[in-house]
Amino acid sequence: MRIRTTSTAARRLVTLGAATALALGGAVLPAAAAPVAPAAASQAGHADPHALAAIASLATERLALADKVAAAKYGTDAPIDDPARERQILDDVAERSAGLGVDPAFARSVFRDQIEANKVVQRGLYARWDAHPEQRPTERPDLAKEVRPQLDRITTRLLDALREVAATRTSPACTPLLTAAALRDAHARGFDALHLKGLARALPSVCG
Repeated sequence: MRIRTTSTAARRLVTLGAATALALGGAVLPAAAAPVAPAAASQAGHADPHALAAIASLATERLALADKVAAAKYGTDAPIDDPARERQILDDVAERSAGLGVDPAFARSVFRDQIEANKVVQRGLYARWDAHPEQRPTERPDLAKEVRPQLDRITTRLLDALREVAATRTSPACTPLLTAAALRDAHARGFDALHLKGLARALPSVCG
């Protein structure tokens, strides 16, 4: 599912990109597809840009699935907040990360951010659909058979990426590289203001 920007959202992309960068704790980047600043590039040897780009890509891919999650739940008794399932996901992540040599607390923090980011988008979509019934989804994805298997595959790949970046996440270059990659992916996916807000919530735990 590709998320299309409105013309207004497109015009605001630079501002929103800057807000995303600030939310991540990094320097303000001039555009969603901006290259890494020279100062950050000079420090790239102390952070793994490929692993960070993988994390950014997986986070945006996971966030895009929030639309399907929302469409599956909207108008049903299924809540946006599901503490029992969230605990199950985080416990599984902690157990698997330990086996990969990744700090379980680090993995939990990153995946907690992913979950909260997904809920940001779901709540925003609910509000949008309540206000504009004509925009409501016309199909209800199967959460168990269609959406969750995709989320599970992203979880496996994201854990591998966290393993690659764990040793260098405290580098000064980590946040600028991650932010630039995230904004490029957001631009490529056509993220609107709501999804950029979710993306800012998805990544603050990646860099130490």
